[in-house]
Amino acid sequence: MECIAKGEFEVVNPYNRTVKRIPATAPPVHTIVFWSKNFGPFLAAGWGDRLRQLGYHLYFQFTINSDDPVLEPNLPGLGQRLEQLQRMCDRFGPQVVSWRLDPICHYRWNDASVRDNLADVERIAAAAAAAGIRRCTTSFMDVYAKVARRAARHPGFQFVESDRSQRVKILLDLELVLSALDIALFTCCENETLAALPDHSKIAAAACIPNDLLMRLYGGHLSLGHDSGQRRAAGCGCRISSDIGSYDRHRCRHGCLYCYANPGS
Repeated sequence: MECIAKGEFEVVNPYNRTVKRIPATAPPVHTIVFWSKNFGPFLAAGWGDRLRQLGYHLYFQFTINSDDPVLEPNLPGLGQRLEQLQRMCDRFGPQVVSWRLDPICHYRWNDASVRDNLADVERIAAAAAAAGIRRCTTSFMDVYAKVARRAARHPGFQFVESDRSQRVKILLDLELVLSALDIALFTCCENETLAALPDHSKIAAAACIPNDLLMRLYGGHLSLGHDSGQRRAAGCGCRISSDIGSYDRHRCRHGCLYCYANPGS
């Protein structure tokens, strides 16, 4: 919001530390896309209403996974997050809110049987459908080196990677649950698994920055070119955009065990 007031975002490249200045006025900004697992502070501060008053279009990626204090230790309880989802849809419209069930994780804890974070899927899906949500995007966890180092600091904990047949079954089971609620299922960077799905499945690849959808929602003109900085070969469908986030200046405090992004954990 401080950058909005100044009229530009200063974005520091995390690799070479060069600074790029991006206009923060609407126009030329078409839409601001937010990602979060906890929109409580955003709602409480009224920032969305203020941004809309200033002429910005908004789109929200709301990650809601099952309650799991091992994987996501510092999040509000699931009930609070589902309440936030309803408030977001009431305030901004369900058409601009996408539910992310992301990532799907498998793990062992103290040599117990393999667990996952899908226990509350039916509860979340029912709440999402009641709020008017019609899109869900999911992916399976990738064990990056940073993730493996973080997991190693938790004695008795071990991530377990699922194989392709397990992933196909999980996606088809999810599709069955969601289609009954009129929610379409999409995947993020899961080309290999998508290719193994049977022909009757309607699961499709997602674009987390969906410029075609943003134009349908808000009009105007946006590039439909692919974002060259993303994992297109793996199935990323994101279109050209400017990432204004900063892991250095805006540290995430959620402490999720599977996070590949936060440099401070």
